[in-house]
Amino acid sequence: MSKATFESLLEKYAELIVKVGVNVQPDQEVVIGASIEVAPLARLVASKAYEAGASNVHVDWSDDALARMKYEKAADEVFENYPEWEKLKRDSQVEKRAAFIAIVSQNPDNLKGIDPKRIATFQKAAGKALENYRQHVQSDKVSWTVVAAASQDWAKKVFPDATADEAVEKLWEAIFNSVRLQAEDPIQAWTEHNANLHKKVDVLNHYHFEKLHYTAPGTDLTIALPKKHLWVGAGSTNEKEVPFMANMPTEEVFTVPQRDGVDGYVSSTKPLSYGGNLINNFKLTFENGRIVKAEAEEGLEVLEHLIDSDEGSHYLGEVALVPHQSPISESNILFYNTLFDENASNHLAIGSGYAFNVEGGKKMTRDELAENGVNSSITHVDFMIGSSEMNIDGIQADGTVVPVFRNGNWAI
Repeated sequence: MSKATFESLLEKYAELIVKVGVNVQPDQEVVIGASIEVAPLARLVASKAYEAGASNVHVDWSDDALARMKYEKAADEVFENYPEWEKLKRDSQVEKRAAFIAIVSQNPDNLKGIDPKRIATFQKAAGKALENYRQHVQSDKVSWTVVAAASQDWAKKVFPDATADEAVEKLWEAIFNSVRLQAEDPIQAWTEHNANLHKKVDVLNHYHFEKLHYTAPGTDLTIALPKKHLWVGAGSTNEKEVPFMANMPTEEVFTVPQRDGVDGYVSSTKPLSYGGNLINNFKLTFENGRIVKAEAEEGLEVLEHLIDSDEGSHYLGEVALVPHQSPISESNILFYNTLFDENASNHLAIGSGYAFNVEGGKKMTRDELAENGVNSSITHVDFMIGSSEMNIDGIQADGTVVPVFRNGNWAI
């Protein structure tokens, strides 16, 4: 694409992130997390946020090279203690009900070869320190969104046969297409997309299944759902009833599993990028909700550390449905990035569940959520399990079996 076309699309993207992603309100603070490599987009987002009335925009910059350098050279104790000032800053931001924008662009292999114990130690420390922030996000008290930007290393991973410049352009094109920027009115396109996903939400909530049964090559899994579970999709509303879009792109509808109600085994269908490493071709076995066995062709040690983050990371926190015939899946691009790959495939999440996936959950305490079957953990990591060979049956309380997915696509 020409430079002028790219700059025009980038500006439209920034506007979409601000107006649909977090829906910035007058006098609201905005927090942007972004890599220095994608600074042009971060600056545009900040500008659009101010135009929408933001009182102040904070940018937390990151850098893949410095992140790797730290894991290679810093003292061990650095990874055992999350900076107190960082925790206090984030607590202050959620107290002010800031809007949070995460712009992801990381190289999926950035920490390849780094001692997995170091990564796991820091993940645990960060998870514990940011518990208050996580609870605000997972109960929709604040507006938040995760979006993407093309970096060179990530682009080369996705398009290895292209030159660096060609790969970056291809990745930007894929990102723009995934968020409907080519539509005449992208904001209206998202309104219509949100409405379409809510049609599936309404059908699933009408059936109010007691269990879901998944079958596919390498998968035979039964997932019980809490009595008060709710399916949701696409748009959310924060504490002040302001709508926002937590993920852009998004093609999923999802709910929460009963913590102790998962039995059987499930196999991954796409690589999982986690902690700067790839976990590939893995299989998890569950008994009474708990992961009792993990296998993987690549990244097993990283996977085991993830599962051992805390007691809650031995259980599931999310059940998400995405048809195989969806835009990102049909692009035939493996993004090596969960934001995209989870929206091309049915997926589950290891770790904490979302409070808003049970009736009245947004106002429940942690103990009340636990009583309603919602898992709690310092982590929440999605992994992809869908394919064109997956069937899913919904089982109602009276034993009625309803086909939900057949051959990877909706049957209801």
